[in-house]
Amino acid sequence: MGALIRLDTYVDVVIPRGGKGLLARIRDEATVPVIMHLDGNCHVYVDRDADAQKALQIVVNAKTQRLGTCNTAESLLLHRERVDDLLLPLAQALQEKGVEIRACPEALAHIPGAVAASEEDYATEYLAAIISLKIVDDLDAAIAHINRYGSQHTDSIVTENYSSARRFLREVDSSSVMVNASTRFADGFEYGLGAEIGISTNRLHVRGPVGLEGLTLQKWIVLGDGHIRR
Repeated sequence: MGALIRLDTYVDVVIPRGGKGLLARIRDEATVPVIMHLDGNCHVYVDRDADAQKALQIVVNAKTQRLGTCNTAESLLLHRERVDDLLLPLAQALQEKGVEIRACPEALAHIPGAVAASEEDYATEYLAAIISLKIVDDLDAAIAHINRYGSQHTDSIVTENYSSARRFLREVDSSSVMVNASTRFADGFEYGLGAEIGISTNRLHVRGPVGLEGLTLQKWIVLGDGHIRR
């Protein structure tokens, strides 16, 4: 592999699939272009205007449908005004699926069996039955948290507020940003790209799920007969 990722003459691009050690080595040693991501620290933010049933379904699916993928939710953010009606139902639904909850001090006091979250937890891709949970004051705080701790992979808001949804889509800097949908939908096949070759959190050449079209170059052909631009 060490030789392959230095074959500039023969290799146009490398798209690594594998563990963090492999990805880190390729990032550090490759001399050919690389399309890659490292972490999938994905968030679900349950907004003040979230539908309770949608929130429960999305959070549980995003975290538990498959634990070991880069589009699995690793962090749950909950608007402070929904603590009374949604904190315990969300926590219990996750715990029933065997998920350990690492919670902020405010949430910790309300969730039996939860453990205290550390600063590191908020930035961790667990790839396991663990989720970090934090109560946030508002949409601004949720966006700030995601942009600070997230990995720019996939983040979702659960809300019935059109304006909040639009702000979330615009201001969260991730390759996939969703409204009222599980983060597990961030997938090349689900996006209609055919078989997924890789996924990228970069901005060039492609961002998000990588399919064949994303690796296809365009060649512009201009035919003139003495034409000039005036």
